[in-house]
Amino acid sequence: MEKAKPAALTYSLQKRDHSAEVKFKIPQPYRSPFAKAKPPSLVSLCIGIIGEHLEDIIPDLDDIAASFPPHVKMPMAAIARRRKLLNDDVLISLAESSWDILDVSGSDVSDYGLARVAEKCKSLRAVDISRCSKITPQGVSVLVQHCHLLEILRCGGCPRSEYTARRCLGILKPELNCVEEESWEELDSMEIANGAQSLRWLVWPKIDDDSRESLTTECPRIVVNPKPSLFGFRGVEVPFGALPDISLDDLIVKDIDPRTWATSAVAPSVTIPSISTPNEISMAERFRLAFVERDARLAPKRAKNVRQHRRREDRERVTKSTDAKSIALAAQLKKSLHIRS
Repeated sequence: MEKAKPAALTYSLQKRDHSAEVKFKIPQPYRSPFAKAKPPSLVSLCIGIIGEHLEDIIPDLDDIAASFPPHVKMPMAAIARRRKLLNDDVLISLAESSWDILDVSGSDVSDYGLARVAEKCKSLRAVDISRCSKITPQGVSVLVQHCHLLEILRCGGCPRSEYTARRCLGILKPELNCVEEESWEELDSMEIANGAQSLRWLVWPKIDDDSRESLTTECPRIVVNPKPSLFGFRGVEVPFGALPDISLDDLIVKDIDPRTWATSAVAPSVTIPSISTPNEISMAERFRLAFVERDARLAPKRAKNVRQHRRREDRERVTKSTDAKSIALAAQLKKSLHIRS
């Protein structure tokens, strides 16, 4: 029997032949509960350290990322997404043509960033654009236009993304040329004119009834919100990327310490004066009291420096002026005479 392959950092969805039935396998290798967990690799540790300080290198990420190997850029994008730092510039700087999955869910990526990545990563098979308020049907259209191997699409999750998903139904449905086959399985890829030619799985948790009925009637090959089952869905096992309640890039960062993204990017907050306890000292008052304490502590030293400065000026004035020197000598003589008397 063929041995199960362990899950890698980057997984590849199997290429499906539309004329034959191919089963998708979920990369979940068996692991004994008594098995000892393997320590993270050196690469994973390095990626975690870089991820913790990602906001510091973002301004120069376009130049820095050029030296990153391709298998490091995808975990960096996954960490940036989890730390709420993923936007068009970060995504474009890290994008690699070898990518087969793209997870930008809940990020600030817009149509521009999605289009640039779609033009570069034409082998994408699974894409998650859920909870992306800046992605519109225009961006999805460019994605479908360039990524002809797209099999899994995840969308919805926020009002803007729900609206985009409804508007994209016409984009996702393949437009057929004049054909005589009786079922979708008998269609040749050349007979699909436009639309998502390879789309098979659509994850849209809050799909409305009209959209579901439209897809079921006009495009039954697209399975909406598939549920995991021991027997699969219609004889086909559901791929990992189409399973609910998972992140598309979970396997990418499975060896990286979750503490890397435990602290998200801190947004500037507005300070609201506290009125809960009257004895609580505000931050401005703390600074004022600290300044007063420091000023009182340094006052004797400043007075001493002033006295030394004055004596130094007196000595310099005496050495430079004959009259001042005469007056000083006369004062000293008078003082000595007074002491003797």
